[in-house]
Amino acid sequence: MEERFLGIGELARRTGTKVQTIRYYEEIGLLPPPPRTAGNQRRYGRDHQQRLAFVRHARELGFSLEAIRTLLDLVDRPDQPCEKADAVARARLAEVESRLQRLQALKEELERMICECRGGRVAQCRVIEVLADHGHCLYADHGSPERRRTRRGGEGRWNSGGGRPSGSWAEG
Repeated sequence: MEERFLGIGELARRTGTKVQTIRYYEEIGLLPPPPRTAGNQRRYGRDHQQRLAFVRHARELGFSLEAIRTLLDLVDRPDQPCEKADAVARARLAEVESRLQRLQALKEELERMICECRGGRVAQCRVIEVLADHGHCLYADHGSPERRRTRRGGEGRWNSGGGRPSGSWAEG
């Protein structure tokens, strides 16, 4: 059976990939250059479609272009042990887990900020206050629950002299 070749526009439609992205993947070596017609048009075969589908799926899973390049090198040499592929996937999983921790810390900060807002006027708005002064946040960098700020005096409450939190922790 003769292989049917596609132009770049048809490949883009079939794979849901922009033409510019396909050209970029060729330029950086993730896709091999396709054969060209006498009129210099690219002609993509089944291997190009499969490789592009692999790259798109890996991108959807958040793999970096460099990680994808490593994985494609492994695909091109299928007799190798898969430990390197496993290591690439484990590294991505570690990135995802780290991102989840940061998102959880952000969620906690936003929930706390919203709960502490009394719905009064902007002059006393806890949301505005926290956004204006990072010192009011639970986390020093919002990226790591391990970097939680410590409260002076252990369990504390916001010192709210004059109706507006001053931002300092008051003991018990």
